[in-house]
Amino acid sequence: MHILVIEDEQRVADLLKRGLEEHQFTVELAYDGAIGKKLLLQHQYDVVIMDIILPVINGLDLCKQIREVRPDLPIIMLTALGTTDDKVEGLDAGADDYLVKPFDFRELLARIRNVTKRKTPSTFSNGYILKISDLALNLQTMTATRSGKEINLTPKEFKLLEYMMRNSGRVLTRVEIAEKVWDTTFDTGTNFIDVYINYLRKKIDKDQDVKLIHTKPGIGFILKENL
Repeated sequence: MHILVIEDEQRVADLLKRGLEEHQFTVELAYDGAIGKKLLLQHQYDVVIMDIILPVINGLDLCKQIREVRPDLPIIMLTALGTTDDKVEGLDAGADDYLVKPFDFRELLARIRNVTKRKTPSTFSNGYILKISDLALNLQTMTATRSGKEINLTPKEFKLLEYMMRNSGRVLTRVEIAEKVWDTTFDTGTNFIDVYINYLRKKIDKDQDVKLIHTKPGIGFILKENL
């Protein structure tokens, strides 16, 4: 399980990282809200543990921003702010759980198990097959199927779909797609990414009741079963 810890107090962040890694979690650290947001847009995490009082972007605002692009991502607030009003504000911002410092590490582990149990991953992978809904991508044979029917994709369409499936549930900006799929800097004067997204839509979603590829106006694109 891949966990992002956003905590500005380095001693606490290091203790969390060490403790979680002892329980076989993979952990990355961010020491302010802006870095945390940047990492969240670049990588896929299973859980986020964050403080509320953070530099640059505070935890409440960051939580709201995360919910816009990763509505299903489990978020645990871990903070010294322990009044009932603080907890209500954190949960209203979109947190799944709220734990007050100082805390018992066993309780944190229980909270992680609880929030991940409640969340059902939209993408399944057995190592070489990615699945979301009735869409399957075979990384060995370089083939795609939906509802058992094979879809003919060009190599670039396949690479784009693979990246979107590996990051399902997260809004992907045009800049990110250009860098990760095309290995280039996005030129705002071109629309080649939109063109390829439309190619995929015609092949993946045409004549399908459930649409998987969605546009977030002004932000980018998201592959998700239910918008």
